Amino acid sequence: MSVFLWIMVLVAAALAAHWGADKIAEPLKKLRQMWGLSEAAGAAFVALATASPEVGTNIVSAAQGLKDIGLGNLLGSNIISVPAIVTVAYIASRKGSRNGSSSNRRRRRDRAMRVKPEALYVQALPYLAIIALAALLTVPKPWRGLQPIDGWIMFIAYFIYLAQAILRQRQNGESVEWTKKEVIAATLGIVTLGLGAYFTVTATENIVSALGISEIIGGLFITSTMSIAPEVFATWSVAKSGQVTSATTNVIADNTVTMTLAFVPLALVGLPIDNMLLFTVNLSFVALLGAVYALLIYQGTEKYSFELWEVATLIGVYLLYLIIMIFWVLPLL
Repeated sequence: MSVFLWIMVLVAAALAAHWGADKIAEPLKKLRQMWGLSEAAGAAFVALATASPEVGTNIVSAAQGLKDIGLGNLLGSNIISVPAIVTVAYIASRKGSRNGSSSNRRRRRDRAMRVKPEALYVQALPYLAIIALAALLTVPKPWRGLQPIDGWIMFIAYFIYLAQAILRQRQNGESVEWTKKEVIAATLGIVTLGLGAYFTVTATENIVSALGISEIIGGLFITSTMSIAPEVFATWSVAKSGQVTSATTNVIADNTVTMTLAFVPLALVGLPIDNMLLFTVNLSFVALLGAVYALLIYQGTEKYSFELWEVATLIGVYLLYLIIMIFWVLPLL
């Protein structure tokens, strides 16, 4: 098959994986309602579904011996997602609907895209702690690389993160009904998600082979971009409807799942890090974008909000990443 056909397979596989994830997300959203979780805490729970394409991709990568694709996908998706999702949420929140409610019209006139304080305390700060833990487990020379014990540690870290999110700001639960149709849809979603993950990895392998680039670069820039593309479209709809906190915190919740649960399959099979410069630069930008996100929420012109210059700052950090990768890191590979 030609590169173009494999790109089409990759696009279809990514869309299929996210369709499957959406079908899993619906039952999880109902559980959020039942348990009375806040928006940000609910995002931590629903992220089990929304980040499942990345997790599935890494499971397939580990199983097929294409671990570098998984590692590139893990790091790359956590870098590009923050500026992409926040930018789309900001633009969508400015648009609203011409015939929308008075709150939508006020939101369009307001320069700042406001989020709830829990976006910082429930999501962003625990995410930074998890990145620091990942760095501690993989960068120091005595235990450099991904090893099975690292996977178990990150697995436990995810459940600690989930517990703190669920236990904070509990609300009154709601009564919900479950239908046979939902169960069937969720089951079909799991199957579709698995197939989408398999073909995502297979297509990436063939594309990088045809282009003569390394698997980790393919994961960083090809697989990761396709992984977040459906989330970008979903964010537009969510933010445009007025659910700004959900739109802007879901990205951190997804990234937390990726940094923990998607880390596990690669660690369980063992993954030495052959290029520490490439790894540390990318992990540093994962941390930097998470830190800038948290700082802008807390210390921006107005607390717990994003203004245009703050959105531009996140984009600027990503452009700096591209400049460093293109003009420094990639030439040394």
